[in-house]
Amino acid sequence: MDPVNAGILGCCLLMVLLFLRMPIAFVMMLTGFLGVWKLTSLEAALPMVARTLYESVSYYPFTIIPLFVIMGGFADQSGITGRLYDSFDKWFRRLAGGLGIATIVAIAGFSAISGSSVATSAAFAKTVIPEMRRYQYAPKFAGGIVAAGATIDFLIPPSIGFVVYGMLTEQSIGKLLIAGMLPGLLLSLVFVIIIMSWVKINPAIAPVPPGRVTFGEKVRALKGIWETLLVFFITIGGLYFGFVNPTEAGGIGAVALLILAVAKRELNWKEFVNSLFETGRVSAMVLFLVAGANMFSYFLALSTIPSAVSTWIGALGVSKYVVLVMVIGIYFVLGCFLDAVSMMVLTMPVVFPLMMNLGFDPIWFGVVCVMMMNAGLITPPVGLNVYTVAGTFPDIPMNEIFKGALPFLLGLLAVTLLITFFPTIATFLPAQMKG
Repeated sequence: MDPVNAGILGCCLLMVLLFLRMPIAFVMMLTGFLGVWKLTSLEAALPMVARTLYESVSYYPFTIIPLFVIMGGFADQSGITGRLYDSFDKWFRRLAGGLGIATIVAIAGFSAISGSSVATSAAFAKTVIPEMRRYQYAPKFAGGIVAAGATIDFLIPPSIGFVVYGMLTEQSIGKLLIAGMLPGLLLSLVFVIIIMSWVKINPAIAPVPPGRVTFGEKVRALKGIWETLLVFFITIGGLYFGFVNPTEAGGIGAVALLILAVAKRELNWKEFVNSLFETGRVSAMVLFLVAGANMFSYFLALSTIPSAVSTWIGALGVSKYVVLVMVIGIYFVLGCFLDAVSMMVLTMPVVFPLMMNLGFDPIWFGVVCVMMMNAGLITPPVGLNVYTVAGTFPDIPMNEIFKGALPFLLGLLAVTLLITFFPTIATFLPAQMKG
């Protein structure tokens, strides 16, 4: 059989198995194995499966995944979430939509020590939604803020999204992590503007809480952010200035948060074990996905589909930005059905070579990819952040949370467009890195 036809047949098999709800990691592994067997031999395919699985779990730089996940677990269990929110609540609560603004700013701060967007949405849902509801915030407004705000976690380092992208594309994980900083802060600012504009149009959705907060209370409230700043500067600061690599940064951050939690007696044995269990679960899931993606990539390389697609796109004679819009559109549709990491491992074997052949910067494209992964977290019907918030507060209808997240989804797309017109937003900081 012609290699391209074999590749097309393999892709069709992959889609059928996905619709049959087979786990995506096993779908890609099985399809890749069958494809390599068809195009080479069984003697070549079997060792490749074993080697791919072993290399995915034994490669030292991949230890960054459990380290980033457990950082978020320790941070949540140690009460940092609540302290961050309380600190910024004092500063913003008297503004229109102030509790929502405080939530976005606190999530941006928490994102600097957490690598999981879904975990962030769960932590802040428990902390801030009861407070917003106590002051008569509209449920869809409160739920939408938390679900959409948690997408910031996927951009501001440490970020699992950039780690997976770097693993799949063999790009510098350190530069990718730093590249997300300015876009993450820009997205936070856009979300704050959306909240203020929404409340100005409809003040009833977010009444201003009664009472005043003195300047002295605001200053004293800042003591709630020192732990986050400390961990951020010793991890991400050390990474930026070249003192540590990404894996070492994750290790330092995890140990620092563990010491803080134990020293303040905020982490009991049960919570510690739960954090380890969740870390193991998430890490195993991601590593199996990467192993499956690598096996599928070997098959696609043998089928020559990536080069054939690049040749076909080149023959169309359209601008590379037209192709970029097409890719973003595909990601937007896939985000309605797949989680962020699955979407990335499924598409990178074909999309990344195409984008590189068109001359796009790989670090910049990584930021665009992660932005679109973010969009998938709040789009129906499979918006994991929305599901998480709805699971925490079942009395808030899921469709209302999706409606509340819609303006923020538009803001996210606007930031993606801005980064496309001004790629320096994503590439400036990585270009300044030491080493």
